[in-house]
Amino acid sequence: MSGFETTLKIYYEKDAPISGLNGKTVAVLGYGSQGHAHAQNLRDSGVKVIVANRRDSANGKLAIEHGFDPMPIPDAVKAADLIIATLPDELQPDIYVREIGPHLKAGKTFGATHGFGIHFKQIVPSQDVDVVMIAPKGPGHLVRSEYVKGGGVPCLVAVHQNASGQAMKTALAWGNGVGGARAGIIETSFKNECETDLFGEQAVLCGGLSALIKAGFETLVKNGYPPEMAYFECVHEVKLIVDLIYQGGLNYMRYSISNTAEYGDLTRGPRIVTDETKKEMQKILDEITSGKFAAEWMAEHRAGKPKFKALYEADAKHPVEVIGRKLRKMMRWINSKEVD
Repeated sequence: MSGFETTLKIYYEKDAPISGLNGKTVAVLGYGSQGHAHAQNLRDSGVKVIVANRRDSANGKLAIEHGFDPMPIPDAVKAADLIIATLPDELQPDIYVREIGPHLKAGKTFGATHGFGIHFKQIVPSQDVDVVMIAPKGPGHLVRSEYVKGGGVPCLVAVHQNASGQAMKTALAWGNGVGGARAGIIETSFKNECETDLFGEQAVLCGGLSALIKAGFETLVKNGYPPEMAYFECVHEVKLIVDLIYQGGLNYMRYSISNTAEYGDLTRGPRIVTDETKKEMQKILDEITSGKFAAEWMAEHRAGKPKFKALYEADAKHPVEVIGRKLRKMMRWINSKEVD
């Protein structure tokens, strides 16, 4: 691939005035990873925010601890001008039909933090409401911590329906309020955000990386190397390399490693990610763009997630996880996070 020019529009604070939410009430539905960050950041930016969440749940109790008064979803939707749904993708369609849609009257704005429900028509709002998206390119805890430090996480913005003629103004104000305009808010579409996000998760960031980690670990252990050494080489050091890439791309990473490592990277890497691998990546992308993956995931959810649970439990017992839990207890400086 040769160099390319981008025509993407990027908005910063001066382009995304918070005044777009002046006099408006924002309801954040769900107080999980993204929800807690959007609610707190918007409130700290001077916006009137209410939260919808079960009061007796862990997230509901956290919302109360943070100074919110969690209420039922229908009440929040009725009271708000901008309704931000941060609930899990697979739960949103049924909740929308029962608790959101009936109260989403003309003039209100439905906000998504990911394009899944809207793009794949799992959710179909009426034509008299605005439908917008602010999708931070980072997990909720980072959206919150960067905001508190005075920075922000880059966001994507998109407008699906513009019934009021003010949809982009509202969306950009939301993006500013959560700190996104400090780093840059990139204009896109629900389609592009959704499909690239799913592909990145499946082929590279989560699916591809976790499969590569396990394969490398298994190869070393199979050939007689201690699992502890295999863990450090194939898991622990991934962060060190990713941090270099995060700072300066592949070029800076290669500049920072030894010549031996760099030569091995350039000559052996293509033998791992082969033409066959790329063909499978294309197949995965095709399954996403055709809607096949979305249909599969929603069917899995409605069946009670049997395949999901079986695969999750099997991976939790994988030797790389077993040895990892043991080793992380010895590395107190990394602030180990274990899931029971």
